Parts: sequence; structure tokens; C-alpha cells
Amino acid sequence: MIGHSKADSSSRIGGLSPLLFVLGAAIIWSTGGLFIKLTTLSPYELTFWRSLFAAFTVALFTRREGFGLNRMTALTSLLYAALLLLFVIANKRTTAANAIFLQYTAPIYMLVFEPLLYKEKFRSRDLVVVVVCIAGMSLFFVGQLKPSDIEGNLAALGSGICMALYFLFLRHARSREVNRASSVIYGNLLLIVAMAIVAPAMSPDGLRVLFPSFKNFLLVAYLGVIQIGFGYTLFTLGMARGVRSLQAGIVGYVEPVLNPIWVFLFYGEQPTRWAILGGAIIITAVIAHTLLGARKALATKM
Repeated sequence: MIGHSKADSSSRIGGLSPLLFVLGAAIIWSTGGLFIKLTTLSPYELTFWRSLFAAFTVALFTRREGFGLNRMTALTSLLYAALLLLFVIANKRTTAANAIFLQYTAPIYMLVFEPLLYKEKFRSRDLVVVVVCIAGMSLFFVGQLKPSDIEGNLAALGSGICMALYFLFLRHARSREVNRASSVIYGNLLLIVAMAIVAPAMSPDGLRVLFPSFKNFLLVAYLGVIQIGFGYTLFTLGMARGVRSLQAGIVGYVEPVLNPIWVFLFYGEQPTRWAILGGAIIITAVIAHTLLGARKALATKM
């Protein structure tokens, strides 16, 4: 059972547990797949507008922490930009379920890369969860797939790798020297510049990137301001007021569970049975590994 730590009870916001802020962030993030599907913009046009709104929103919310930049922040900014773009491409090329479940394979890459980057021990249970998750990943490529499905699945896998490296490098001491939101801000600014060049060249109507329809404008405004900007703010509020990483990690899995549900309810896209099974295997394996690791860590302290 997820309870309240002492930090939780003493750091309530308006009488609410900080854990509810993390839950709210996960729910808001889970709507990304639906709103990406609802737009008729290309992945590059959509990314341009979403990043434009997101960069200014996050900068506004975190301006008091400054906008410092160092080499590590530059690297995490590139990784953040890549994972955002690849996730949008994945949602446009394959189902929302495939896109989000394959992106959430990030923890298995972290298990592989963490010992290499931080000289941490690779345990036998880490190997088990990696093998199980790879088995779950393979199910997304079962059945009759269109070329676009394969492209989308590969983009989602790439997004997961970038997400894993992004979180690993955020742990670096140099990343803690500046506002951690800097990578979110600069990553989105990089995408604004890159997509301003790429989107007109890739679009059949080059001016559409500058003049989207009113419906598309509202959709990308939601994605940038609410889904990224406000969601990120809720998450950081919860974490700053005592939510433990274990709690946040488990509650965060509300996002991949709800994402395909929203798309099914409001867009009519139904994931394959193989995708549902593969996603269930990945989520169960990662959560079980997280809980087991926390239990062992607690036992060693007692």
C-alpha cells in the first residue's frame, strides 16, 4: 500500500497529499497520445507548435530557478528533444498503445546502462526483468504489420532509449548544478528551431506550419501548455514536497495504462491483443522489480 511519509504529511498542499499532484501529472501526461492523434498536422508541424507552447510555459513556471546551461544540460536537452520528437512520430505511425508501452521500456535500458555509467552492480534479478521485458517487447511485432507500424514501433523504442539516457544523465552531479527544468526548456527550444526548418520542407503545404487551423492550434496549445507544461509543474510540486521516488515511479505507470484507453474511448483506435499482452508484461515486470528492489533496500537498513 502506498502511504504517506512524514514528508508527505508535513508538506500537504492546500490539505492535499503531494502524491495526488504526481497522480494528476501522470493523468495529464496520459492524454498526450489522444491529442496527438486528433491533430491533422504532421509530426514535425505538431512538434514545432507543442514545443513552442511548452518552452514558454515551463520557463514561466520555473523562472525563479534560473536557466543555467552546462555540457551535461546540453546533452540532456538533446536527449529530451529526441524523445519528444520520436514519441510524436511513433503516435502518428503506429497505435497509441504501441507508442506508449514501447516508450515505457525505458527502465530496462536504465538497468543495462546504469552499471556502465555509475559503476553500480548488475544483479541477477535485473537480468530476469530485462529478459521478460524483451519478451514483452517482441509481442508488439507479432501479426500482420504495415510498414508504418514497424516504423512507429522503432520510433517508440528509440524514444524509450532516449528517455532512459535522459533520466540517467539527470542523476549526474553536473545536472544538479542548474535548474533541472533547463533541459526541458532548451530541449523544446531546439525542437522549435529544428522543426521550423524541417516542417515546411516535409509538408505538402509549407505555410501550414505557420498557419494551422483553429482546431489544430487549440490541440497543440493543450499539448504544450497543459500536457507538458502544467503536467511537469504538478510533478515537480509533488516531488519537492516529499513524494518518494518509489511512489512516483509506481504512480507514473498510470500514464501508459490510461493513454490507450483515452485513445480508444475518444478516437476509436483499438490496440491488438498482442500489444495489450506485451504492455501488461512490461508494466508488471518493471513494477515488480521496483517493489522488490525497495523491499531489499529496506531490509538492509533494518
